[in-house]
Amino acid sequence: MTWVMSARDNGFGVLDIGVWRAWPKSGTAEADPYARAVFARSGELPIGLSEGISFVATTDNQGYAIDGHCITRISGKLLPARFWTLTIYDGRGRLIENPAARHGFTSTEVVFGDEGTVDIWLSPRAHSGNWLPTGESERIVAVIRLYDTPTGVARSEAAQMPSITREKCP
Repeated sequence: MTWVMSARDNGFGVLDIGVWRAWPKSGTAEADPYARAVFARSGELPIGLSEGISFVATTDNQGYAIDGHCITRISGKLLPARFWTLTIYDGRGRLIENPAARHGFTSTEVVFGDEGTVDIWLSPRAHSGNWLPTGESERIVAVIRLYDTPTGVARSEAAQMPSITREKCP
């Protein structure tokens, strides 16, 4: 049972904001045994709650898996944080190889729109604006890490994360 749980999810205590999922206690002493098994199995080091929080998305707002062959837009505002990163991975959790050697953006390098919004484009071919190449990956996993963020904000009923929209698919 532990193997099944650790292969499918990060344990209990999930926080959902739209299509984005986080496990706020995974990097704390209060992490449940399944969350600990997931991180022991993967070798990943979770962010401690006092440091920040990670949100993971594997589907767009319509419920479709994020497909690297399509043009996908991540847009909107992020929760307040001193610093954030957005990184994309293939379905196995590896960085996507691409000629541009670009795997993500940080809050210091992304170009913001009006009122602090972001528009980030995922596409196999070059796209204007904030573009992340998806290579030949069929499945994409997007991870937003918020550093030095008030934890109460993430638990608010009004908390919003960027939307993920499939714009065009071959």
